[in-house]
Amino acid sequence: MPSLKSTVCKAITGIAALASVFFTVDHASAQGDTYPTRAVRIVVPYATGGGSDILARQIGASLQTIWGQGVVVDNKAGAAGNIGSLEVARAPADGYTLVLQNNTMITNLAVNGKLPYDAEKDLTPIMLLGVTPLALVAHPSLQVNNIKELLALSKAKPDTLAYGSCGIGSPHHFAMELLKEKTGITAAHAGYKGCSPAVTDVLGGQIPLAVVSANLVVPHVKSGKLKVLGVTTPRRYSLLPDTPTFEEQGYKPFDLGNWFALMGPGNLPPAVVKKIATDVEKVLADPAVQNNLTLAGVEITKGSAPELAKLIQADTVKFKQVAKSANIKPE
Repeated sequence: MPSLKSTVCKAITGIAALASVFFTVDHASAQGDTYPTRAVRIVVPYATGGGSDILARQIGASLQTIWGQGVVVDNKAGAAGNIGSLEVARAPADGYTLVLQNNTMITNLAVNGKLPYDAEKDLTPIMLLGVTPLALVAHPSLQVNNIKELLALSKAKPDTLAYGSCGIGSPHHFAMELLKEKTGITAAHAGYKGCSPAVTDVLGGQIPLAVVSANLVVPHVKSGKLKVLGVTTPRRYSLLPDTPTFEEQGYKPFDLGNWFALMGPGNLPPAVVKKIATDVEKVLADPAVQNNLTLAGVEITKGSAPELAKLIQADTVKFKQVAKSANIKPE
């Protein structure tokens, strides 16, 4: 039979352990209840003017009102987004340094084989925010109006087509290589330093095709200066409602837009993640915000932290496969 002293010691140990659990839960909950108590910095690891920057500034301005605290957008461009992302990965896991990333992070990993941080371990998913559909566009002189006609032209005149993208290893590059795999289209790749130069060269007839962010070509499509052969997301693009998706044209599954997500350093407390996501949900529900983002080319596509984590994992597998089969190498 255990001694009275032994029984008392075990009881005290059990109470202490239970108290520790309650303290941890209460502390985590308190973090969410009081966050934020000072300014929050959203790092955009790309240059100003892009989708990540537009989203960060739109969301940041609204969160500033909700929180009553400053929200600073800090552009840390360089190394295909690695410089800014690495800074956030190394930041304290307290919710005061966040990053607005896009899936260039995943295509970059697929092309280079590794990043200076672990996208799944060193960053905490908070919320999927939206997506910019990509569009396959052609110069009007090219006698095709859809994917099947492009395939027929490719077969009739093999190895004569070329297409531009927004850069080697960009989501736009991956989208066309994936389409080539699914259809058998042959077209040489020309990687540009951004989407705008690619659009300019298709407009000028220097190159017959390009895959670019769909919002950039809307005015040119409406004026008849460009033809759009399809968009890369499962749903039609709101600014090009008459343009069928790749999936509608028979190439399923095909879901490869340029998505945007809010993330924090690894091991961000769940209560802080929940607080941020809840307030961002409120921002994205605002009709004025929705209109601003739509006009900027971003379709709001909300996804929870677990959903974002699954998307990152799935895209990592998909992009690695495409990079291998298409032999996409770093510049």
